[in-house]
Amino acid sequence: MPENNSSDKKDTVYASPMTSVGAFKFDENVADVFTDMIERSVPGYGLVLQLIGLLAERYAQESTNVYDLGCSLGASTLQLRRHIPASCHAIGVDNSAAMVERCRSNMGRDHSAATCEILEQDIRDTEFSNASVIILNFTLQFIDDDERQTILNRMYEGLNDGGIILLAEKVRFDDEDKQTLMTDLHHDFKKLQGYSDLEIAQKRAAIENVLVPNSEALHLERLNTAGFATVMRCMHCLNFSAFLGIK
Repeated sequence: MPENNSSDKKDTVYASPMTSVGAFKFDENVADVFTDMIERSVPGYGLVLQLIGLLAERYAQESTNVYDLGCSLGASTLQLRRHIPASCHAIGVDNSAAMVERCRSNMGRDHSAATCEILEQDIRDTEFSNASVIILNFTLQFIDDDERQTILNRMYEGLNDGGIILLAEKVRFDDEDKQTLMTDLHHDFKKLQGYSDLEIAQKRAAIENVLVPNSEALHLERLNTAGFATVMRCMHCLNFSAFLGIK
């Protein structure tokens, strides 16, 4: 099922020269083209969505809550709803009104048995309870760095035993040569998807200091510090990775 009626719209947000490139925002313009934007910008994104479905099948517990934090248009939320027991309740959270409006519409067209609600809310204010699955699909990277551990700690406390968190993030490398190579390869990936040098440069300027990546080692350390019994990287493609924590 398409994510929304505008899911076929091509991302041209940064296609024209800008006198001044403002900070990236999840506004109406981005919401209109978000499906195309993320699929053409994040290598391995489709695989992460499939992984969410697989993990939901295995770890979602009867009569529990599952959370999709930073749900945007609802691609991850749909994966959860379609792979969890009918007795579960899916909760999508996003602080962008434009995303929430479209996500609610998308959920309204989905007929999965599990109930669902979409909250317009900052995930720092979200209460976690009776949770068996929590998804952060390229979301934590937009939260202030010094708040990330606290958020993960709260999620851990809200998870039932045997529950999981899936954390997908853009990562940076401590070795500067590797970091430069992965950045260049990521730009090459975007060019392969049809983005111009201008679009890549302007998007990079817009998202700098808005999306702040961490190293894989720091992500794993944070999950261990939160208390997860099992912590591992479960997907990696260029400078994007997904990490699994099992309580």
